[in-house]
Amino acid sequence: MTIYIDVVLIENLLMNYIILFATGVILKIQIKHIRLILSSLLGAIYTIIAYISGLKIYSNFFLKLILSFVLIFIAFYPRNLKKLLKFTLIFYLTLFVFGGAAFALIYVVKPQEILKNNGLILNVSSLKVIFISAIIAFGIIIIGFKIVKSKISPKDMYCNIEIKINQKNIKTKAMIDTGNFLKEPITNTPVIVMEHTLLYECIPKEILNHMENILGGDFSEIPDKVKEEYISRLKVIPFSSLGKQNGMLLGIKADSVKIEKEEEEKINQDVIIGIYNKSLTKKGEYRALLGIELI
Repeated sequence: MTIYIDVVLIENLLMNYIILFATGVILKIQIKHIRLILSSLLGAIYTIIAYISGLKIYSNFFLKLILSFVLIFIAFYPRNLKKLLKFTLIFYLTLFVFGGAAFALIYVVKPQEILKNNGLILNVSSLKVIFISAIIAFGIIIIGFKIVKSKISPKDMYCNIEIKINQKNIKTKAMIDTGNFLKEPITNTPVIVMEHTLLYECIPKEILNHMENILGGDFSEIPDKVKEEYISRLKVIPFSSLGKQNGMLLGIKADSVKIEKEEEEKINQDVIIGIYNKSLTKKGEYRALLGIELI
């Protein structure tokens, strides 16, 4: 069977572009086509070199993983390591769907034209297969996301929590925030964000009414007795959110936190309460935020 390098280059360039484009659509980020083309071209060139050379190093898992990071970085320019890992994970999930659809079509239509070398599979007449598999894969991805989304009900987003501070209990409804990875930077203790109005029964009002001053280092409004008792217990928690960069929360360690979800209870004694001086919602659907790792 004759292999034409230019055909293989175009086929791989096209397939890589489609996969990267689908990854960008799933991530809902701005797509710059020139970056996708450059990334796709690099991936196609790697495939050709790996196939022609036959060197085992090109089939090495870690080399392929590094290549994936490079392709994602060129295509989407993630700003930090967390985004790079997230984008790469979605890229691989998309790749598996596309690869499975393409291989299934090639195997069904013309299995005799499948070539395998150095861990790579080529098909000399796969241009039509690429378009057909792309349509099938897009359909699978869209349907899959709709099914997953339909299974997530509002009740899955909320739980009841009971917090004990100074031997006093506070019960409220909390939202499970999958994007909440907030931790106290020194001890790496997870943080539950809670509206300050819930805490007047267990924390002196002098602290709750002057949080901005305390964060700025001003304790002039705090009575000496309160200051002596609480100054060593208070934590400063840096955070970033949409529209708020380099923010600071005042926090205090809870005696314990009981989380109730789906008739199950979990008690955690290593949690810090981040005190939020506004309302989390307009209608009061929930009054606290906790990360998924606490569930």
